[in-house]
Amino acid sequence: MADPAGTPRALDASADPPLRALPPGVSELLREPAAPARLVAHLRLVHDVAAHLADWLAAYCPGLPFARDAVLFGAATHDVGKAVHTAELSGPGSAHEEAGRELLLARGFTAGQARFAATHADWAAPGVSVEELLVSTADKVWKGKRVPGLEDLLVARIAEAAGTEPWAVFLDLDELLGTIADGADRRLAFQGGFPV
Repeated sequence: MADPAGTPRALDASADPPLRALPPGVSELLREPAAPARLVAHLRLVHDVAAHLADWLAAYCPGLPFARDAVLFGAATHDVGKAVHTAELSGPGSAHEEAGRELLLARGFTAGQARFAATHADWAAPGVSVEELLVSTADKVWKGKRVPGLEDLLVARIAEAAGTEPWAVFLDLDELLGTIADGADRRLAFQGGFPV
């Protein structure tokens, strides 16, 4: 069960370096009903990492169109279904994926916004978007986890749009992801400061 006092604390807690504000509507979604504080902290962290990835991609490959706002919303809500399936906050499971999509739709968010809750773990599916690849990557690298198959898909999309050799994109993306992964201990400590 959620700790109603923990949710606002997790939403407002300062971090070093500071975390970006969640997209419009997301804080309210997490407050009512109160989401577990650990989940709120996790969503803030993944959202912040996704913002770094999106900013990098926009500068690195301006010829690759993607919806930055969709990436940020998707990262900020990708695990929202864990508010329903709280056992998945500390254990395995995928029931939160469809539950998150349904929760977002029931709260009036669009199918395009809700898709990230259902697709963030299915990055190898046919027709996956750049936005979905960025959310999936943020959901892994925030804790220092690197997933070569996922990163290869992102590299291929960037290389194609940039007209660049994949190995060159790989080197640049690898440097960025390595830098992000270097901050994993700090992010894990921040998340660990909130109860499940």
